[in-house]
Amino acid sequence: MTKTMLIAAGLMLAAGLSGCTESRRARDAATFKDKPADIACWSYGTPVFEGRSTGKVHDNEGKIAFVDAATGRYTVIYGECRLVYAK
Repeated sequence: MTKTMLIAAGLMLAAGLSGCTESRRARDAATFKDKPADIACWSYGTPVFEGRSTGKVHDNEGKIAFVDAATGRYTVIYGECRLVYAK
């Protein structure tokens, strides 16, 4: 009986973990579209960047990463940023 309960608990844990991964992917797909975004960033209240991305902007714990439309270069910015996606 104990082994059966352990196996059932393991299967439920695996199902729960995969559900979290799927929900995160769905949130990212809805939030971080492949469309260009207008980007404005500040550091300690001082503007440090204003521009546009060529596509998807990756946002991760206070830093964003994207390809700058003006230069074509991969850019990473640390700071407070506002992203406005095109329709």
